[in-house]
Amino acid sequence: MDTEHVGPVDLGDEVWLVDTQMGGYHGITAGYLIRGERPCLVETGAARSAGKVVDALDALGVGPDALSTIVVTHIHLDHAGGVGDLAAAFPRATVVVHEAGARHLADPSRLMASAERVFGSVLDELFGALRPTDAARIQVLTDGDSIDLGGGRTLASFDSPGHARHHVGLLDSLTGDLYTGDAAGVWTPETGDLRPATPPPEFDLGAALMSLERMRERRPTRLLFSHFGPVTDVDTTLDRSVEELRLWVELVREARVDGLDLDHAVARVRERTADRYAVRALPEVEHKLEVLSSTEADVAGIWRWLDRQAELDPRNT
Repeated sequence: MDTEHVGPVDLGDEVWLVDTQMGGYHGITAGYLIRGERPCLVETGAARSAGKVVDALDALGVGPDALSTIVVTHIHLDHAGGVGDLAAAFPRATVVVHEAGARHLADPSRLMASAERVFGSVLDELFGALRPTDAARIQVLTDGDSIDLGGGRTLASFDSPGHARHHVGLLDSLTGDLYTGDAAGVWTPETGDLRPATPPPEFDLGAALMSLERMRERRPTRLLFSHFGPVTDVDTTLDRSVEELRLWVELVREARVDGLDLDHAVARVRERTADRYAVRALPEVEHKLEVLSSTEADVAGIWRWLDRQAELDPRNT
């Protein structure tokens, strides 16, 4: 798809892709409007993107009193950072989130402090501050809950941890679209590359693989990646998600066995995957991918998971 086209993109059946233009980049983080009887926004993007999202929804005829639901796959700032701003802009909308993430939307102080430790000086430039949402407007999702889109259409939710414990997948009952969040990795539409998303602190390989299997069991017709866009070759893509996860974990594991430190493990992963991703030949696209999901962060997440495994069983490295 054309990632330079920043206006809403019609994906059919009243589903619209909204490029949130996180950090000023095109084609990096998507929100999706399901424009039906009860209009629903899936993913808000970062707080700094909120104005662009409001404008996009207005262009689609969804004004301040028309949006019924705002739902996020998880509470990381590139997916849910705009919740507070959009809740203020759409005062009738209910905010829907996994039960483990709800308190952080009501009181974002701990989430923002953690993000500041991770991102430092670029936090405000990339994301902005997550504003609190009135707890009375927050609806929690547990495994198997559904969101009413009106006219008999629903979004069925299911827990999909591994990237984060507060992560859900969402399946549209009308279209079969599955909103993947980060659970299936990061899709690069310019090249067709698929990379894992394994940042600290909660990456868990077993949970991530289980979540991919749960996606497959639902037999979706299309995967709608938050990063970035629609993919119709579902089985092949999920196979690739599994392959990439296993490859990156094995590369980091081997680096540890060889006595390398974290920085050298990052260098090894870069070296061993140099010919794997076509995006390496497109410096501008690779740069925005690294801004979104850096190799350093993803290797660090795997490293931390391996540390936990070693604590549980010293034979693991």
